[in-house]
Parts: sequence; structure tokens; C-alpha cells
Amino acid sequence: GVFILFLNFDFIFSIDNGKARTPPMGWRSWNLFGDNVNQELIKSQMDGIVARKREVDGVLTSLFDLGYNDVGLDDAWQLCGHYGDKRYTYHNENGVPVVVTSLFPNFNEMTQYAHDLGLTAGWYGNNCICEDHCSTDECYQEDVNALIGYGFDSVKLDGCGKQLDLQKWSDLINATGKSILIENCHWGMTVPNETWCPWNYYRTCGDVRASYDSVINNLMSVIPFSKGLSTPGCWAYPDMLEVGCADGPGGALDPGLSYTEARTHFGAWCIVSSPLILSHDTNNDTITDEI
Repeated sequence: GVFILFLNFDFIFSIDNGKARTPPMGWRSWNLFGDNVNQELIKSQMDGIVARKREVDGVLTSLFDLGYNDVGLDDAWQLCGHYGDKRYTYHNENGVPVVVTSLFPNFNEMTQYAHDLGLTAGWYGNNCICEDHCSTDECYQEDVNALIGYGFDSVKLDGCGKQLDLQKWSDLINATGKSILIENCHWGMTVPNETWCPWNYYRTCGDVRASYDSVINNLMSVIPFSKGLSTPGCWAYPDMLEVGCADGPGGALDPGLSYTEARTHFGAWCIVSSPLILSHDTNNDTITDEI
């Protein structure tokens, strides 16, 4: 059976950036596409988010109209290698992140494309397919400079690399004067307390897979945070939605969900006030019709 959890909204001290007063809703690339991404694919998913092809109560409606307004890129934008005397993995000798321009030739054009559609655009940091060892102040600062300079509106901060100081990330981002939605993707290893939450939503567990057992295991991970530690501005998050994500980067671990399992997955995430982050192919009409 599925245990339903009701969250008690006793407010904790959360980051003061005006973001995530309700659980964030959007789309990110990893659960279906993994590292098989490029600028045109991300833009095509933006198109799918805003496409009005389906009726809701008799009105043509897009996923954007329903609240899914942030489209984010997960990983594989970095030109992984070894740079400078310190042999940084995806930062050059000055700490500047290095983009693989053969796949992402113009981030500013990509984020502007999102903005022209009415969307916000999400980036991703602290990882080069789980390899990076830069933890200097210059790498943090140059990452934040790039985040703002490229025009991104949200950022997912992974736990794979060495830049694990989320307070530093938050302070540097807020110092720019631009309000950025911050996701803590430390797999439940960095969590809030009653007086500290320098991000807008945080992972309570490891990566979810497109299997029902994995979905239920991740759902259960929100229990320790269900009373007072998941509130507006600081939401507990058992990972992205796996609806429509069969045969993802997990290979045999991603067999996919039945229609009933997918409905249960989606509904349970709603009941626990989780952020709702899709990851399916928004241009696959068969799957999007089911969603």
C-alpha cells in the first residue's frame, strides 16, 4: 500500500529570495535524456512546454498554463578535461566554467529563447558527470558570474563535486541582486533545520528511478521532514517525476511505470507538497496526452 503523508506547515527560517512560496513546477532533462542533450533539444522541450495541444475543461492548455514554467538543463554542458596546474575538471585555471560549445554554442541565446516564451531557464552546477575537485573561492564566484551572465533563473547544485558549501553558494548568488531559485541536490546529506535553509528546495534521498519500488522508497524519505521542515521557500523533495521516463539513463533500472503507478507517483508527490519537476519528452504526444 501507499502511505499518504500530510505535511505540517510550521514555518522555518528559509532563504529570503522571494522564490518557491509554493512548490516549484517545471521540467529538467536528466531522468529521460541523461547526458544526451544539446541546445536545440532543450529549446525543443521549451516549445513542448508552451504548446497548447490539449484541452482542460474545454480550453486549449499547455503545461506552462498549468504552472510548469521553469525548464532546466542537467549536466553534460561542461567540456570535461584537466585545466591549468591544478587540473580542474571543468573550470579553467582562473576558475571559469568551460562550456562544450559544440553542444551548447550560445547559452545567452538559449535563456533568451526561454524568456521570450515566458519561461524561466535552469542551469546545473558542481559536477562534470560526477568529476570535479575545484573548491576554491574563485570557482564559486566564477560559477555564479556565469550563472548570472548567461541569463539563467534557477540552478541545481549537485552533490557530486567539491563545491558543497550551500551557504556560500546562497550568499554569492544573493549578492548579485538577482533572485535565483536554488535546488539543493545533495541526496539528503545536507538538510535544513529550524533556523537554516539557504536554498528553496532540497533532495531528501538519492536519485529516483523509473520503477515503482524506487518511487515508493523515495516518497518515504520525506517522512523525517514532514513536520516543520518542509515549508514555503524550503520544500522537501524526493526527486523528479518519472512519469513518461522509461528507458532513461539508468538502463535496466528504468523499466518505466504503468499508467496506474504513474498516477500514484504523481498524486503522492502532490499530497506531500513536493516540487513537481517533469522530465519526459514534452514533444511525445502519446506520453504527454497520458500526463
